[in-house]
Amino acid sequence: MISLFKPGNNCWRLEQATRAAFLIDGAAYFKAFRSAVEQAEHSILILGWDINSQLRLVRNEPSDSLPETLADLLNTVVSRRRRLQAHVLCWDFAMIYALEREWLPIYQLNWRTHHRLHFEMDDQHPVGASHHQKVVVIDDTVAFAGGLDLSKWRWDTPEHRPDDERRIDSEGNPYPPFHDVQMVVEGPAAAALGDLARERWYRATGRRLSPPPASSTHGTPWPRKVAPNLENISIAIARTEPKFKNYPEIREVERLYLDTIAAAQRFIYIENQYLSACKIKEALAARLQEPKGPEVILILPLKTGGWLEQNTMDILRWRVLEALVNIDKYDRLRVYCPVTSGINNQCIMVHAKVLIVDDMLVRIGSSNLSNRSLGLDTECDLALEAGDNYSIAATIAEFRNRLLGEHLNVEPQQVAQATIQQDSLIKAIEKLRGPGRTLNVFEAHTPPKGHDWLPDARFIDPECSIDPDQFANQIIPPEQRQPASRQLIFRALMLIIPLALAAAWRWTPLGEWLDLQTAVSIIKELKESPEAPLLLLGVYLLASLIAIPLTLLIVATVLIFGSLTGFAYALISATLSALLTYGVGRLFGRRTVRRLAGKRLNRLSRRLAQQGTLTMLAVRLIPIAPFTVVNMVAGASHIRFRDFIIGTVLGLIPGILGIALFIDRVVATIRDPTPLSFAILGVLLMLLGLSLLGVRWWLRKQDATNNDKTLKTS
Repeated sequence: MISLFKPGNNCWRLEQATRAAFLIDGAAYFKAFRSAVEQAEHSILILGWDINSQLRLVRNEPSDSLPETLADLLNTVVSRRRRLQAHVLCWDFAMIYALEREWLPIYQLNWRTHHRLHFEMDDQHPVGASHHQKVVVIDDTVAFAGGLDLSKWRWDTPEHRPDDERRIDSEGNPYPPFHDVQMVVEGPAAAALGDLARERWYRATGRRLSPPPASSTHGTPWPRKVAPNLENISIAIARTEPKFKNYPEIREVERLYLDTIAAAQRFIYIENQYLSACKIKEALAARLQEPKGPEVILILPLKTGGWLEQNTMDILRWRVLEALVNIDKYDRLRVYCPVTSGINNQCIMVHAKVLIVDDMLVRIGSSNLSNRSLGLDTECDLALEAGDNYSIAATIAEFRNRLLGEHLNVEPQQVAQATIQQDSLIKAIEKLRGPGRTLNVFEAHTPPKGHDWLPDARFIDPECSIDPDQFANQIIPPEQRQPASRQLIFRALMLIIPLALAAAWRWTPLGEWLDLQTAVSIIKELKESPEAPLLLLGVYLLASLIAIPLTLLIVATVLIFGSLTGFAYALISATLSALLTYGVGRLFGRRTVRRLAGKRLNRLSRRLAQQGTLTMLAVRLIPIAPFTVVNMVAGASHIRFRDFIIGTVLGLIPGILGIALFIDRVVATIRDPTPLSFAILGVLLMLLGLSLLGVRWWLRKQDATNNDKTLKTS
């Protein structure tokens, strides 16, 4: 049989694995990871989308000499072996994930640990991309890859008990059942993943890492108590890498998906968190249109994640499913959501990225069935095929039976028997479905809330970093585009204005306004004048028009006028400057925004306007853009004036008050550096920190409330 794998096309390399095993769910993976790390002699390489130093790797296991938490484990093992180096590389995440991530990870995994434990954050990717690979390599001999990060909310057992008291994060908070899959390989395949990890480290830090020595005094670090499912097999490694700097684009993940779907004869079994990739939709639709094509079984979560995913990726998934259901005239498509047993049948979070075709090929990795996983984010998948080896085919079938047995709450042998008896995987699943813990049919007929105003996938789930000119060309209808002469004038102005500002900065006093010392001296002179409030307001208004940072002005105001008066002046001046730039946006921006956005994004703007006060409060408390930009966009959109002013004032008060109190105590401590002054400053910092944690807790509580409402199924 001709191999499906083509190195350099749909995979990077095809390497031998002396042993390989499938690790289903976080408890199995974390325990195996801990065992392999314990045996490391020279090198530990970790790549992650998210890494949490306080992750408890084992729960209620018999005690041994090693710590349970990730940071303590790595620190202990590195400390014991003087030749061992550990390198941990985590994605330098976007701020939208800040409330879900560990605070100061570089402190937890670098400053507080052994000097041979190295931790770095990786931001070397295009705008809007992420590093999504989840790879661990031990001594270039054993490696793990799949969908599981060494992070919180991942640990669970195949039982997925709704009341499992062990399923809590490091802060003691419970989380819903979580299903995922990882793979462990040994031999040259692991060494290849070591090459991948070292290249990522070099691109992120500029420092080359040497491969570890081949010799070992203690044998292989294969995890203890993990029985290999396969031995002496070929492993294909497929990657996604976006074009960035001098590095070319790599789309092996996408090509392997398309080739595998096209090759299927009997069935395509998929477990994935997302389903929004346009090319995957087209490939599956083509197979469903064939009179004698394969069955397609999709195992998906009811909700893909928090509020953001539910209002974006869930809607894109519904659009894909609607298209597939409408085209499935031969009734070969089934979509399921796994649920736990219990009163309300809580839905299980499916985070696995598994593809099995005809029991002849299995694929496990980090890539979602989303556009960004095919072209924008870095990904790493492992795959193997049976070829003419019936033993490998039987092992793949056994793995599939284990997965379906877990979801249907039956033994794998029952799945195997039903599949043989029914001669159809869909009919076997339907026969085994029952009450309680089972696979519920995923209903895709009812449109989700908000589907009519969400832009299409190329903006919400892009497969590459979008160039601004390309973005404009895609969303501006041809009949609304400006004539070429007007565009030339506009571009000339866009070039001249920054040059003029730069010249003013260089040869006029304008540049002096942008440093704190000068701003303080100017406001200090204003303080002595009866017209000080009005003059100060003028400074704020002018500063807002040329986008001087608001925080700089607030600090200067409080330093000169004192905490109480400075707070009042700063709040009033900031609010009025917000009104000014809101008016500028309303006057000059509305027509432009309408032309650029068209009807669809205008509907989105109106949708936001239904909760305009909450919207403005949120962007003030958690600023996502410069102060001036937020104001002008709000003015150019459909956010009402009343909502804008209420949200702005309520959102500005905590920040300005916090700055005023902090500066007041810092100045007092500098003037009178007594233990009492330092104690008061420390208490204030603690209170400010608790306030931030309170906001964080409240937001997470709201998100949890929303999740509780959507994670229940009738």
